[in-house]
Amino acid sequence: MGALAWTPVLPLGRGGRKGGVTTTTIGRVIEIWRYPFKSMAGERLEQGAIGPRGLLGDRGWAVRDEHAGEIRGAKKLPALLQCSARYVIEPEADRVPPVAISLPDGSGVRSDAPEASVRLSALLGKPVSVWPLQPESAVDHYRRAAPDNPDLFAELRDIFGRNPDEPLPDLSVFPPELLQYTSPLGTYFDAFPLHLLTTASLALLGGRTPEADFAVRRFRPNIVVEPVDRTPALVENAWCGRAVRIGRVQIKVEMPCVRCVMTTLSQGDLPEDPRVLRTIVRDADQNLGVYATVVTPGRVEVGDAVTLD
Repeated sequence: MGALAWTPVLPLGRGGRKGGVTTTTIGRVIEIWRYPFKSMAGERLEQGAIGPRGLLGDRGWAVRDEHAGEIRGAKKLPALLQCSARYVIEPEADRVPPVAISLPDGSGVRSDAPEASVRLSALLGKPVSVWPLQPESAVDHYRRAAPDNPDLFAELRDIFGRNPDEPLPDLSVFPPELLQYTSPLGTYFDAFPLHLLTTASLALLGGRTPEADFAVRRFRPNIVVEPVDRTPALVENAWCGRAVRIGRVQIKVEMPCVRCVMTTLSQGDLPEDPRVLRTIVRDADQNLGVYATVVTPGRVEVGDAVTLD
C-alpha cells in the first residue's frame, strides 16, 4: 500500500457560521497532555491554558549534555523516557516552577535540588545539568553543537531511526533556526509549540500493523482529537495551512509531524518496537500528527469542539 500522507480528506461534520466565517465541526478533544520535562513522561490534564508558546508549562525543563555541549532529549538520551515529571505547583506565564522527577528505580528528586544533575547523570551514563527554560536572548544556551557522527547522513539516520533503504525526511520543511539551535529560541520544543494527533490516524496505522502498539504515549501529542468521522484515515494532514479552533483557542496547523526514533523506544510499560516507525515511514510518508502555532490564546478542556474555519 502506498503512502497516505497529505490525503486531502476532511471528515464531514456540522457546519455553522461565526462572525461571518463558515465553520465545520471536525471533532472533539478527548485528551490533553503536558510534558513538564523534555522527553520525560507527561501529565494528562482535563484542561489547560494555551499561550503564544503552546500549553502553559509544556517542556519547561530539559537536560544539557555537558559532554556534547547542547540541550538534548531522548533521541540521544533514551533513558529519559523511563522518567516522569510533574509540576509541584501550577506554572504561570512568567514562571516555570520546579518539577518532581520520578526515576526508574522508584526514587524521586526535584529539578531544583542540588543533586538533580548528579542523579540524572548517573542514570544517563554521562554528565548532564538540569535547566529550566531560558529567555530567547540566551542564544548560547540553545545553540546546536557539532554532530556526534562526522558522517551527517549517518547521524540523521540515527536520530530519525531510518533504515538504509528508507528515505530521510526533507529537513527544509522545518524552521530554519533549527539548523543553528536545538529548538526555537526560548523553548524546548522540537519545532513548533503544539502537536495534534487524531484517533483516526492511530486506528489506521495500528490496523496496518496490528502486532505493534500504537499507544498515544509513544507520540507525545498535546491534543488528541476524536474526529466526527471515525473512519480510519490520516485526516489531520488535510488541516495543514488551515485555521482550526479548539474551543475558544485558534491555531494554525503548520505541517505534518515527521516521526523519529523516539517512537520506537521503550517507555514505562511500552516495549521497544521498531515496527511502529517502519509502519509510519511505509504507509504515512514518515509523518503522524501535525504541528501548529497559536493565533488566539485561551483555555482548552476535554470535550471542546474542534472546528475548521
